[in-house]
Amino acid sequence: MKTIAQQLNVKEFPFEIKDSNDNVIYREKSSGYWFKSEYDSNGNETYCENSKGAWYKKEYDSNGNEIYFEDSDGFWCKREYDGRGNKVYLESSDGDIIDNRPKPSCEGRIVELYGIKYELKAIK
Repeated sequence: MKTIAQQLNVKEFPFEIKDSNDNVIYREKSSGYWFKSEYDSNGNETYCENSKGAWYKKEYDSNGNEIYFEDSDGFWCKREYDGRGNKVYLESSDGDIIDNRPKPSCEGRIVELYGIKYELKAIK
């Protein structure tokens, strides 16, 4: 199967196609190697694939932080961020887990689990 540049009889490389936001969505070298990418409405790359069959995909939260990555080798990684954009959680298919999420206090946990609110009183 011919590449896009071969179909168009392109002679100058690298050959690129850009979307309306100036993101490179296709790039090809003179060797025939190519890659193509997709972007979300915020300009974040969400998918990339190349002529060797490799690919990856990404997901982002509403603040543009990458929260999920997966590739054609089976590797994946999930992330969570706090309100200031600091990474507070990471988990990967390699077994890595980093958990810096705030832990609820004992009182907060009781309220969360049982809906019981109470006041702590000093012991005399």
